Amino acid sequence: MEQTHTTHNGVAATPGAQRRVLVVEDDPTIVDAISARLRAEGFLVQTALDGPAAVDAAEAWQPDLMVLDIMLPGFDGLEVCRRVQAQRPVPVLMLTARDDETDMLVGLGVGADDYMTKPFSMRELAARVHVLLRRVERAALAAVTPRSGILRLGELEIDHAQRRVRVRADDVHLTPTEFDLLVCLANTPRAVLSREQLLAEVWDWADASGTRTVDSHIKALRRKIGAERIRTVHGVGYALETPAP
Repeated sequence: MEQTHTTHNGVAATPGAQRRVLVVEDDPTIVDAISARLRAEGFLVQTALDGPAAVDAAEAWQPDLMVLDIMLPGFDGLEVCRRVQAQRPVPVLMLTARDDETDMLVGLGVGADDYMTKPFSMRELAARVHVLLRRVERAALAAVTPRSGILRLGELEIDHAQRRVRVRADDVHLTPTEFDLLVCLANTPRAVLSREQLLAEVWDWADASGTRTVDSHIKALRRKIGAERIRTVHGVGYALETPAP
C-alpha cells in the first residue's frame, strides 16, 4: 500500500484538494494510471492490491471515496464493499472487467454508487469521482438544511431532510445515488424523463455513453421500492408512477 500527500506544484487547489481516495486494484499498471490521474486532480491517494488489505486500509485511513475493482485476490470487491459499508458509509466507484449487468446490479446491491467497465478513459473516471464526491457534499448539506414536509406518493414516502425512504412504512436502504435518482423522478411524478436528462441531473454527466449506468441504477432501485413504481417508456426514459389523484 502507498499513501501519498501530494502538493499542487504551485497550482491553485482543485475541487478534489485534500479529499482521500482509496484505489483497490490488483493490476499494478492500472493502479499506477488511476493513482497518477487522481493525484493530478489534487486527491490524496492510497492503494491496496487485494481484498483484506483494502478493508484494513479503509478502516485505518477513512477514505472519502473508493475506486474498487470487483476481481481481487483474497476476497473480491463485492465482499470488500460489504465489509467497508458495514463500518461506515463510503461512496464506491466499482470497476469490472466484464460488461455483465448481473455483476453491476450485484455491486449496486452491496452499496456501490456507480460502476465503470474496463477499458475506460481516465478522464471519465476522474469526472465520476468528482461527481460522487459532490453528491456526498449535497447530502451532507441537505441533512443540515431541512426541507419542509415529507413527500408522500401513495405508499412511497421520501424524507428529504433525513434522506430516508419508506414503502408501506418500512424503511428502504438506498445508496446516495439511488436516493438522488428517486428524488429526481419524484420531483415530476408521472412525467417521463429521458436517460440523458437523468444522467445530467443525477450524475452531472452529459456523455450519452453513460446511459447504461442509468438503466442499471433504475433496475436496482426497482428491486428496492417495487418494479411497478417506475415505468419504462421504451426509447425515451423513465417515469415514477403515482396513484391517480
